[in-house]
Amino acid sequence: MQKRFVVQDGDPVLRRVCDPVRNFNKELHDLLDDMKVTVRAENGAGLAAPQIGVSLRVVVIDVQEGFYELINPEIVAFKGEQVGPEGCLSVKGKQGTVRRPAKVKAEYRDRHGKKHKLTAEGFFARAVCHELDHLNGVLYIDKADEIYDLPPEE
Repeated sequence: MQKRFVVQDGDPVLRRVCDPVRNFNKELHDLLDDMKVTVRAENGAGLAAPQIGVSLRVVVIDVQEGFYELINPEIVAFKGEQVGPEGCLSVKGKQGTVRRPAKVKAEYRDRHGKKHKLTAEGFFARAVCHELDHLNGVLYIDKADEIYDLPPEE
Protein backbone atom coordinates (compact mmCIF):
# COMPACT_ATOMS: atom_id res chain seq x y z
CA MET A 1 0.00 0.00 0.00
CA GLN A 2 1.30 3.39 -0.95
CA LYS A 3 0.20 7.00 -1.04
CA ARG A 4 -0.39 8.16 -4.62
CA PHE A 5 0.00 11.62 -6.14
CA VAL A 6 -3.31 13.53 -6.36
CA VAL A 7 -3.67 15.27 -9.74
CA GLN A 8 -5.00 18.83 -9.79
CA ASP A 9 -7.62 20.68 -11.82
CA GLY A 10 -6.27 21.18 -15.32
CA ASP A 11 -5.08 17.59 -15.70
CA PRO A 12 -7.11 16.07 -18.57
CA VAL A 13 -7.73 12.79 -16.69
CA LEU A 14 -10.13 14.68 -14.41
CA ARG A 15 -12.36 15.57 -17.38
CA ARG A 16 -12.67 12.08 -18.89
CA VAL A 17 -15.59 9.70 -18.49
CA CYS A 18 -14.01 6.72 -16.76
CA ASP A 19 -14.06 3.15 -18.03
CA PRO A 20 -15.96 0.47 -16.11
CA VAL A 21 -13.97 -2.06 -14.12
CA ARG A 22 -14.06 -5.47 -15.79
CA ASN A 23 -11.41 -7.34 -13.79
CA PHE A 24 -11.84 -7.80 -10.07
CA ASN A 25 -8.28 -8.87 -9.38
CA LYS A 26 -5.18 -8.09 -7.32
CA GLU A 27 -4.46 -4.99 -9.41
CA LEU A 28 -7.90 -3.59 -8.44
CA HIS A 29 -7.37 -4.55 -4.78
CA ASP A 30 -3.99 -2.76 -4.78
CA LEU A 31 -5.60 0.33 -6.35
CA LEU A 32 -8.32 0.38 -3.68
CA ASP A 33 -5.77 -0.04 -0.88
CA ASP A 34 -3.59 2.77 -2.30
CA MET A 35 -6.66 5.02 -2.63
CA LYS A 36 -7.52 4.49 1.04
CA VAL A 37 -3.96 5.31 2.11
CA THR A 38 -4.01 8.42 -0.09
CA VAL A 39 -7.36 9.80 1.11
CA ARG A 40 -6.32 9.35 4.75
CA ALA A 41 -2.91 10.96 4.15
CA GLU A 42 -4.62 13.92 2.44
CA ASN A 43 -7.28 14.24 5.19
CA GLY A 44 -10.08 13.81 2.67
CA ALA A 45 -13.51 12.21 2.89
CA GLY A 46 -13.37 10.46 -0.46
CA LEU A 47 -11.31 9.84 -3.54
CA ALA A 48 -12.10 8.76 -7.09
CA ALA A 49 -9.59 6.86 -9.22
CA PRO A 50 -9.17 9.67 -11.80
CA GLN A 51 -7.86 11.87 -8.98
CA ILE A 52 -4.78 9.66 -8.91
CA GLY A 53 -4.57 9.44 -12.69
CA VAL A 54 -6.49 6.17 -13.17
CA SER A 55 -9.48 6.43 -15.51
CA LEU A 56 -11.59 3.67 -13.93
CA ARG A 57 -15.00 3.78 -12.21
CA VAL A 58 -13.63 3.28 -8.69
CA VAL A 59 -14.35 5.37 -5.57
CA VAL A 60 -13.50 5.16 -1.89
CA ILE A 61 -15.43 7.13 0.73
CA ASP A 62 -14.38 7.36 4.38
CA VAL A 63 -17.37 7.90 6.68
CA GLN A 64 -17.89 7.21 10.38
CA GLU A 65 -18.58 3.51 9.79
CA GLY A 66 -15.29 3.19 7.89
CA PHE A 67 -14.46 2.95 4.21
CA TYR A 68 -16.89 2.21 1.42
CA GLU A 69 -15.33 0.87 -1.77
CA LEU A 70 -17.61 1.52 -4.73
CA ILE A 71 -16.79 -0.08 -8.06
CA ASN A 72 -18.88 0.76 -11.14
CA PRO A 73 -21.30 2.74 -8.93
CA GLU A 74 -24.54 4.29 -10.16
CA ILE A 75 -27.03 6.51 -8.38
CA VAL A 76 -30.43 4.90 -9.01
CA ALA A 77 -32.63 7.29 -6.99
CA PHE A 78 -32.37 10.59 -5.16
CA LYS A 79 -34.61 12.76 -3.03
CA GLY A 80 -34.66 16.18 -1.43
CA GLU A 81 -32.02 18.87 -1.51
CA GLN A 82 -29.15 20.09 0.62
CA VAL A 83 -26.91 23.08 0.05
CA GLY A 84 -23.50 23.22 1.63
CA PRO A 85 -19.76 23.67 1.34
CA GLU A 86 -17.55 21.33 -0.66
CA GLY A 87 -13.87 21.11 -1.27
CA CYS A 88 -11.81 18.66 -3.30
CA LEU A 89 -8.35 17.15 -3.05
CA SER A 90 -7.94 17.97 -6.77
CA VAL A 91 -8.91 21.65 -6.32
CA LYS A 92 -6.58 22.77 -3.53
CA GLY A 93 -7.14 26.07 -1.77
CA LYS A 94 -10.76 26.53 -2.81
CA GLN A 95 -14.21 25.71 -1.52
CA GLY A 96 -17.65 26.17 -2.98
CA THR A 97 -21.33 26.07 -2.16
CA VAL A 98 -23.02 23.19 -3.98
CA ARG A 99 -26.60 21.88 -4.22
CA ARG A 100 -26.88 18.11 -3.87
CA PRO A 101 -29.66 15.61 -3.14
CA ALA A 102 -30.36 15.10 0.56
CA LYS A 103 -30.67 11.33 0.07
CA VAL A 104 -29.37 8.97 -2.61
CA LYS A 105 -29.65 5.28 -3.38
CA ALA A 106 -26.78 3.70 -5.27
CA GLU A 107 -25.83 0.33 -6.68
CA TYR A 108 -22.23 -0.79 -6.94
CA ARG A 109 -19.89 -3.76 -6.83
CA ASP A 110 -17.33 -4.54 -4.15
CA ARG A 111 -13.69 -5.48 -4.74
CA HIS A 112 -14.74 -9.08 -5.44
CA GLY A 113 -17.42 -8.15 -7.99
CA LYS A 114 -20.40 -8.78 -5.70
CA LYS A 115 -23.39 -6.44 -6.19
CA HIS A 116 -24.50 -4.15 -3.34
CA LYS A 117 -26.94 -1.32 -2.67
CA LEU A 118 -26.62 1.58 -0.29
CA THR A 119 -28.73 4.45 0.93
CA ALA A 120 -26.88 7.61 1.93
CA GLU A 121 -28.16 10.77 3.59
CA GLY A 122 -26.66 14.10 4.56
CA PHE A 123 -22.88 14.37 4.29
CA PHE A 124 -22.57 10.76 3.08
CA ALA A 125 -25.01 11.51 0.21
CA ARG A 126 -22.99 14.63 -0.65
CA ALA A 127 -19.77 12.58 -0.72
CA VAL A 128 -21.32 9.87 -2.93
CA CYS A 129 -22.55 12.47 -5.43
CA HIS A 130 -19.24 14.35 -5.39
CA GLU A 131 -17.11 11.25 -5.98
CA LEU A 132 -19.42 9.77 -8.64
CA ASP A 133 -19.29 13.08 -10.51
CA HIS A 134 -15.52 12.56 -10.82
CA LEU A 135 -16.20 9.33 -12.73
CA ASN A 136 -18.01 11.38 -15.38
CA GLY A 137 -15.40 14.13 -15.67
CA VAL A 138 -17.32 16.60 -13.50
CA LEU A 139 -15.79 18.63 -10.67
CA TYR A 140 -17.72 20.36 -7.89
CA ILE A 141 -16.55 23.72 -9.28
CA ASP A 142 -18.72 23.01 -12.34
CA LYS A 143 -21.82 22.90 -10.11
CA ALA A 144 -20.98 25.40 -7.38
CA ASP A 145 -23.23 28.42 -6.82
CA GLU A 146 -20.16 30.25 -5.56
CA ILE A 147 -16.45 29.45 -5.20
CA TYR A 148 -14.11 31.11 -2.75
CA ASP A 149 -10.47 30.87 -1.74
CA LEU A 150 -9.56 29.22 1.54
CA PRO A 151 -7.08 30.92 3.86
CA PRO A 152 -3.52 29.61 3.36
CA GLU A 153 -2.49 26.69 5.57
CA GLU A 154 -0.02 27.61 8.28
